[in-house]
This record gives sequence, C-alpha cells and structure tokens, in this order.
Amino acid sequence: MGSTRMFLGVVAGAALLTSPAAAQTSAPATTPTWPTHTITAISPIGAGNAVDIIGRVAFDPMSKQLGVPIVIENRPGGGGVVGFNDVAKAAPDGYTILLGSSTFASGVVLHKHLPYDPLNDFAAVIPFGASPSVLVTAPSKGFKSVADLVAAAKARPGSLNFASAGIGAASHIAAERFRVSTGIVAQHVPFRSPAEALAEVVAGRIDYYFLPLAAGISLVQSGKLVALAVSTAKRAPLMPDVPTVAEAGYPGAEYLFWGGVFVPSKTPPEIIGRLFDEGRKSLELPAVHEALTKLGYEPMQMTPAEFQKFFANDLNETVKLAKEVGIVPTD
Repeated sequence: MGSTRMFLGVVAGAALLTSPAAAQTSAPATTPTWPTHTITAISPIGAGNAVDIIGRVAFDPMSKQLGVPIVIENRPGGGGVVGFNDVAKAAPDGYTILLGSSTFASGVVLHKHLPYDPLNDFAAVIPFGASPSVLVTAPSKGFKSVADLVAAAKARPGSLNFASAGIGAASHIAAERFRVSTGIVAQHVPFRSPAEALAEVVAGRIDYYFLPLAAGISLVQSGKLVALAVSTAKRAPLMPDVPTVAEAGYPGAEYLFWGGVFVPSKTPPEIIGRLFDEGRKSLELPAVHEALTKLGYEPMQMTPAEFQKFFANDLNETVKLAKEVGIVPTD
C-alpha cells in the first residue's frame, strides 16, 4: 500500500460545498481505553512530500505521548482520492487518521463524483502548520522580480509556461491565483510529481513554478533557482529578502499551503480531543517548533472547530477559483 514508515516517539456537489462543518456524532456513553495499538496515518500523496515531512516531525513525540507507534502509509492515486476514501470509509475508532493538506481540494476540482464527501465524511483535528509557496524561476530566465516576469508574459501572451505537480495540485492552484491576479496568459504544464516539475524548472525548460518553501529553499540558497515572491501575507522568516505577492502588487495571489490531521467524521469526540491535546503538546515542544520553523512552517493555533471552518473555507475558495480558470471536473 505504498511506503510505510514507523515512528516510536500530519464533493459530491456544489450544495455540499456550502454545508456546515462536519458535525461530530454522539459517542457511546463510555469509550474503551484508547489507544491500545498502532495508529495508521494515511497520506494520500507520494512519499517525501512536504506534508509527510511535517507529519514525521510532529508524530514522533505524539506517538511517545500516546504510548503506541504511529505509522504513515502513503496511498497516492487519483489526485489523493484513493487515500482520502480509505480514511473516509475506515472505522471511526481513532486507529486510522488522515495526514491531510491543501491538496484535499484536488479531488474536488478534478472529479464530478467522489466516493466520499470532503466536508461531511471527515472531522478536522489539528493543523500542524502552514507554509508559503514560493514563486521560483531559473537564473537563466533573467527574471529579477515579479514585475519582470509579468512584463515578459504580457509582452508575449501565452509564450511563458508554468509547472505544477498535477492538475488541481496545490502548486497548480497557487499558480492559477497568481495568473488570475496578474492578468497574464501562460501555459500550464502539469507533471506527475513535484520532483519532476522542479527538475524541469531548474533546467530552464519551465519558466516559473510555485512550490512549498521547504522544498525550494536549498535550491534558492545554492543559486540554482531565483525566488521572486512568497504567497503569504507576511514575508517568510527563512527568506526575509523575498517580497510577498501583495508587496509585488498582487494581493489576490496570496495562497497558504497547510497540513494537519483529520479523522472519519463519526470518530468519538473524546478521541478527537485526545488527538488534539497530544498534537498540541507535540507542537509546543521547543525541538518540534524549531524543526518546523527550519522547514518554513508557522503555527496555526486552532481548535478542531476552528480548523474545520478554515478547511471548509479553503475548499470553497479553491473550487471557486477552479471554476473561474476553467478546470473542468470529469467523472
């Protein structure tokens, strides 16, 4: 079922997209002691992605606190549909959890019919953090700023191209928000993975690319890529000299890449509460906080209810953008 790593010590239709956050169903009067054995955390995208990295950091102390191993299983496929569906259909007993992220929206914008309801089949537990996406280009392109890139795109409409890790992926959505905000015309080139997309950008065969900061910072620092802007409202501490898209004149291009834990919606509230508490303790540990900061992630201090609302809003905004730019879902 994909790669597995063990740690001992993260729409059925338009009407559903406007439904309230997934409600917690009532739990039995008493819940057996939990946990008593291994917890499986399903990641719906390939191994080594940005969310896997922050999941590894946060789950290590969580597993020690809970007294059982947490195993991450990567189950990619269908823009995340395979992994999401496995969690949606899992027993709501706290032993199958989801390492979810902004890529939750991929399945929604790609498919008219999903085997699960993103808003009502999952309950948000805790966000592990959020990272800016960084707009990068190869030095050979000669772009020194966002203004340079936009000017080149407007001088030759349709001549520039941008990469993504696939239609509907976070890198695609970030780039589309940028394209709509700037009013440029550029060609989308989807790849099968972030690694493939990044390699083509470094080689100069792709003009620009949005990717999570953690994945691009070493290439920027080594001079293999040039960072033109970050997608968040504030500058990234790891790239203090790189302006935000708003500072570049395009606040509508802001985009947040986030990751966190979800469970099947009928999971008892006391289990959700325990996962939240242990996750919060883990994130407050100096070593964990330092590790996530070095990866470019900043805390998202939210309760499960606040995270659920944030998730629903993020999903709705992505679906709205997908319609605006003409991403047509298929069966």
